[in-house]
Amino acid sequence: MDDRITSLDDYRRIRAAFRWEAPAEFNFGFDVVDRWAAADPERTAIQWVGPDAERTVSFGEISRRSNQVAQALTGLGIGRGEKVLVILPRIVPWWETMVGLLKAGIVAIPGTPLLTAGDIAFRAEAAEAVGIITEGTIATRLDEADVEIPRLKQRIMVDGDSRDGWLPYADLVESAAADRLKVSTSADDPALLYFTSGTTGMPKMVLHTQASYGVGHQVTGRYWLDLREDDLHWNVSDNGWAKAAWSSLFGPWNCGAGLFVQESGGKFNAGDVLNCLAKYPITSMCAAPTIYRVLVQRDLSKFRPAALRSCVAAGEPLNPEVIAVWQQATGITVRDGYGQTETVLLCGNFPGVPVRQGSMGLPAPGFDLAVIDESGCELPANQEGDIAVRIQPQRPLGLFREYWNNATDSAATVRGDWYVTGDRAYVDDDGYFWFVARADDVITSSAYRIGPFEVESALIEHPAVVEAAVVGKPDKMRGQIVKAFVVLAAGSDPTEVLKSELQEHVKTSTAPYKYPREIEFVDELPKTVSGKIRRVELRGE
Repeated sequence: MDDRITSLDDYRRIRAAFRWEAPAEFNFGFDVVDRWAAADPERTAIQWVGPDAERTVSFGEISRRSNQVAQALTGLGIGRGEKVLVILPRIVPWWETMVGLLKAGIVAIPGTPLLTAGDIAFRAEAAEAVGIITEGTIATRLDEADVEIPRLKQRIMVDGDSRDGWLPYADLVESAAADRLKVSTSADDPALLYFTSGTTGMPKMVLHTQASYGVGHQVTGRYWLDLREDDLHWNVSDNGWAKAAWSSLFGPWNCGAGLFVQESGGKFNAGDVLNCLAKYPITSMCAAPTIYRVLVQRDLSKFRPAALRSCVAAGEPLNPEVIAVWQQATGITVRDGYGQTETVLLCGNFPGVPVRQGSMGLPAPGFDLAVIDESGCELPANQEGDIAVRIQPQRPLGLFREYWNNATDSAATVRGDWYVTGDRAYVDDDGYFWFVARADDVITSSAYRIGPFEVESALIEHPAVVEAAVVGKPDKMRGQIVKAFVVLAAGSDPTEVLKSELQEHVKTSTAPYKYPREIEFVDELPKTVSGKIRRVELRGE
C-alpha cells in the first residue's frame, strides 16, 4: 500500500485495486513499532512538549520501554486476554503502556482523566478489568471516593506521591527486562476495549482485535491523514478517546511518522495551539471541529505556521464557514473524515480530491460504503437512509469484533449483508456522502460523545428531580450542548439557584463535560404509548 492519493484519478485507481491483507498473526507492537525501531532506532516517535520541559522520544526507546511494560505486567500475573484500564494524560508512559499491553496480549481499556471515581468503577466492573494504570490525581480520586472495585488486583501509579495499595510505574518498568516477550498474537486476538456513550442504557463495550486497528488504520494514516515517514503529526485530542487510537497511535506510526504531543495540564488554549504550529515543524494536524471553531475566532492575520501542510477534522461535521476562514488564513483546506469508535476511517475527503464543503467525502479504500433502507437495500442518490458497510461475503478489517458481553446489541448492527453504523446520510449524484443525523440520541459536544442516559441518571439522583430527559441542542461553538428537561418533585421551586445546583450535582456525579449547560423545568415529559421519552419532540424535530 505505497500509493498516495493526490487526485481524484488516484483515488479511483487505488480504491478499485485495494485489497485487505489479512495476516494470520499480527501484533502492532512487534510488527510496526519494533520494525521502525530496527530500521532506525533514533527515528523520532514522539516530540513531547510539557508546561516546563520538552523531550524527543525515539522508536528505539518506545520499543525498549514497551518491552519492559509487557514484562512487568506479565510478571505481576496479568495474563493474556485480561483487561487493564489505562487512564493517563498526554504523557509518554501512555504510549509505552499501550504498546506494551499489545505486546503482552493484554486488553487495554483507555479512559479519559475526566472520568469520576464512579465512572471508573463502572467501567472496571463491566469490563472485568484486573488492573489500572493511571496517575496520582486519579489514584487519589479513587482512594478518597472509597469505591469498591474488587476485581482490580493490580493498581499502578505513574507519578505522584507514593500511596498505599499502588505500585510505582517507574520502578516496575525500569526493573523489568527489556527483552521481547516470547509470545505471538493472532490477528483476531482481543486488543482494545472502548466504551461508547449509551442512549437507552449504560455505555457499550467495543472490542477491537489486534488486526482490526493495527492493520485497519493503515487506511486512516496513509490515505486520509496522508502521512509520510518525515512528517510530524499533531492530534489535538485527549488520550482517552478512540480518536487518539486513530490519530495518536495506529494511523501515524503505521506510516513511520513522528507524533507531536503537547501536555497542557488538561486546559485547552487556542493561543497555545497557534503558537505551537508557528514554533514547531508540525506538518499535519488533526483536531475536533470545535477546536477549529475556536481557532478561527482568533486574529489570524499574522499567523504563519512553520511547516503545516495538512489539516483534518473528525468527530462531527465541520461547518463550511470555518473551513473557509481557516483556508484563507493558512492556505490549507480542512478535510473532514468519518468513522466511529467501532471502526477505522470509513469515509473522508482525501488529498487532491475536490472537497465539497459540508460533505463527509468519499468512501475509504477497503470499504464498500452505502446508504441503505430498512430492508438492507441500497438507496438511490439523494435519498436519506442508514450509513452501512458491506460485510458479506468478506468482512473488511477495521471493524470491531463485537459489543463485548452484549450479543443483542451486536446482532442489531447487522442488517442482511451490512454493518449498520447508526448514523444517517444521503449520497449525491457523484458519490459524495452527506451526513444528516445520528440515528440514536448520542450528543456530540466539543467532540465528546455523551449518552443521555448517564446524565439523566445523575439528575434523577437529586432529591428535587422526579424525571429528566436530556437532548443535544445545536450550538455554534460546540456543535451541540447538553440540554436537560426536568420535572421537579413537589415542594421544589424552579429557580436559577436550583439549576446551578443540579449542574454542579451532575459534574460531581459523572464526568464534568457531561453536565447540562441548559436546564428547562417542565410539568411533564412527552412519551410514547409504551412510556418511552420522545426526545425527538424535545429537540423540536
